[in-house]
Amino acid sequence: MSEHTLQKRLLHFALQGVDTSVGRVQYREAGNAQAPRTCVLLHGIGSGSASWLAQLEAAASAPDEVHVLAWEAPGYGDSRAVQSEHPRASDYAHHLWAWLNALHITHPITLVGHSLGALMAASAAISQPSRVQQLVLLAPAQGYGASPAEIRNQKRDDRLHNLTTLGPAGIAAQRSKAMLSDRATEAQITFIQHIMAQVHVHGYTQATHLLAQGDLLTDLTQWSGSLTVASGRSDTITPMANCQALAQACQVNWHDLGDVGHACALEGAAAINALLQLPTLNKVNA
Repeated sequence: MSEHTLQKRLLHFALQGVDTSVGRVQYREAGNAQAPRTCVLLHGIGSGSASWLAQLEAAASAPDEVHVLAWEAPGYGDSRAVQSEHPRASDYAHHLWAWLNALHITHPITLVGHSLGALMAASAAISQPSRVQQLVLLAPAQGYGASPAEIRNQKRDDRLHNLTTLGPAGIAAQRSKAMLSDRATEAQITFIQHIMAQVHVHGYTQATHLLAQGDLLTDLTQWSGSLTVASGRSDTITPMANCQALAQACQVNWHDLGDVGHACALEGAAAINALLQLPTLNKVNA
């Protein structure tokens, strides 16, 4: 399929917005709000709600089975940024629950975090565990909070330097291929590049500080509920070995998403949808 077709498919899930106690949150939605299950999807640092296209399509195919919500994280799209210039995962968790409160989502959810979204999801889960039925971490970024200060600072400064010198569009052009495996289609690469180019400098800067000081494993020691960790074999950003080590440390199984890269929700859509027990589509990949 062409990139134009992917963009056209995304039009079925227009961005919406809701005012919350902490400001505006923008999101995409599919399925029926009265469905028995709600999946809440949190994207990564160089991404957005559009990255969950295949999961939105799956929910739309059987609207009475599942309700899917995918946000634009604080500082992304038209979602209000968190207040702190050096935020922690808990700042994003606070915005998450304010958003779901505004949507009157009070029943336990399946909370899914991809990459940096895993840090946000874990923090949200431990802050309100009764509201999370299952925590799912896809290609999780673990953060550098447990690393020596020089490593934390170097990782932060390298990203901010690239942002200053290249801008979002330049980063997208440079890194979009790295988000996928060598088997990815040109349409998938172009679609991911388009999503990455939309990030805002301020939101990305705040997220970079979160990544530098986040510590996913420490957060997960406070979580005793259902946990799933999954990633692809061709992921060079959060390598398979790192994700396997995280799962082992948490005493859960690592789920193999197949020979896909970091942008697994798109490239490994069938595996992700099966993992999340979303309706099966005849064709979910681009």
